[in-house]
Amino acid sequence: MRYSNSIYVYEWTNYYDNNCNSYYIGGDVHALVDPGLRRYLPDLFERMQNDGIKKSDIRYVINTHSHPDHFEGAEMFNDSAVTVALHTAEIEFIEGMGADIYRLFGLDPPKVQIGLVLEEGKLALENETFEILHIPGHSPGSIGLYWPTEKALFCGDVVFEQNVGRTDFPGGSGELLKESIISLSKLDIACLLPGHMGIVEGAENVRCNFQFIRRHVFPYI
Repeated sequence: MRYSNSIYVYEWTNYYDNNCNSYYIGGDVHALVDPGLRRYLPDLFERMQNDGIKKSDIRYVINTHSHPDHFEGAEMFNDSAVTVALHTAEIEFIEGMGADIYRLFGLDPPKVQIGLVLEEGKLALENETFEILHIPGHSPGSIGLYWPTEKALFCGDVVFEQNVGRTDFPGGSGELLKESIISLSKLDIACLLPGHMGIVEGAENVRCNFQFIRRHVFPYI
């Protein structure tokens, strides 16, 4: 679904199986954010095709973290012209205890060819500049992809609408998650694009969402 001139939203709404929301940044960028589980990639590509986006249009796959429901499908871009990106701390994680999460769900850890190692700071993709935010807590190398031009934040599983990502998987930390969410709340965000559940639209709604989480969710983390 086209959300804005350059952002396409592919929300996961099946309550009977877990997968993530995927996003596509069009314009001159051509980046897929979080491809999700491998078995659902054909469905994602079909939905993108309905919006006029071909699989061959994708130049980058930006992964917010390496949990199966976000990252497994990235393996399907090996040996292609697509550049797959993951934070350096998450690369170390998936090569260690992060692989155990796959085995927990009866999956084999994917062997993904990472062509772009992400670090905190500015990231230029074609003629657009993004900011990579290292936001651990859900996983050690979770990132937020912030687009200042659009005031849009792709935040993976760190923060949702009136909720937060779980911290009980290997590599999770409640204290780090709270610190990460507090840091995100200081950004100028008009559109919060999470890894699950709905989008939070409008600067005031985003601000209220952070306030709700700090008041009503933080005490239980």
